[in-house]
This record gives sequence, C-alpha cells and structure tokens, in this order.
Amino acid sequence: MDSHDQHIRVLVAKVGLDGHDRGVKIVARTLRDAGMDVIYTGLHRTPEEVVDAAVQEDVDVIGISILSGAHMTVFPRLMKLLRERDADDILVIGGGVIPDDDVVRLKELGVKELLLQDTSPDAIVTMVRRIVTERGPR
Repeated sequence: MDSHDQHIRVLVAKVGLDGHDRGVKIVARTLRDAGMDVIYTGLHRTPEEVVDAAVQEDVDVIGISILSGAHMTVFPRLMKLLRERDADDILVIGGGVIPDDDVVRLKELGVKELLLQDTSPDAIVTMVRRIVTERGPR
C-alpha cells in the first residue's frame, strides 16, 4: 500500500432505478483493499444525494455505476450540481454499459474516465490513483 492511498477518498454510488450492485460492490472492495477510503451509498440514489454525500465526506472521486441507460441524464446533472456546490474539483468517473459516442460526449462534459464492464480491478485502482495524482492536492 502506498502512503498516498490513505488520502484518496472515493464515493461509489448507483444512481437511478438500476438494481444491480454486484459489480459496484466488487469495485468498492477492490479500492478498499488497495488502501483507499471508500464510501458506498447503496442503490437507487439521486444525483442530488450523491453530490450531498460527496461534499459532506470530502471525497476526491465520485464513481458512478450505471447500467440502466440513463447515463446521458445522470452525468450532466451530476456535473452541474458539483459546479453549483463549488465542488467541481471532485473527479467523476463512471462505469457500466455506455456506447462509444456517449463516452466522447460525457468526457466533453467533464467526466474524467469511463470504464467498461470488463475493466480489471487492477486497472481501476491504477486509474483512480492516476487521475487523483494528475489533479494534485485540492
């Protein structure tokens, strides 16, 4: 475990009606096992609840798992709420089933990384460490 990992705080959330949480729980455990602080908000969260929790918990990264197809609604709303709360230094990443064209559009909106379902746990840990390091201290 690297010493800098203890400072990485990640909020992991499922937004909307999607009831599948096996993958998001694996991701949460993987990040925790890598030495990060992980807050898992559970199922059926609204973007407002996610942003409130992220601000309260002072997280570095919000990870949204979305399989429902609502990503083009959820992510723009999340980014807007973070800007409104003056919290847009919180990095937003997403995972799930997201078509390539939408990946491009979401990155243009400020979503930092989008992971497909078959991304390995090690690759997720590496990516989170990289984006937090690139952003630098808050």
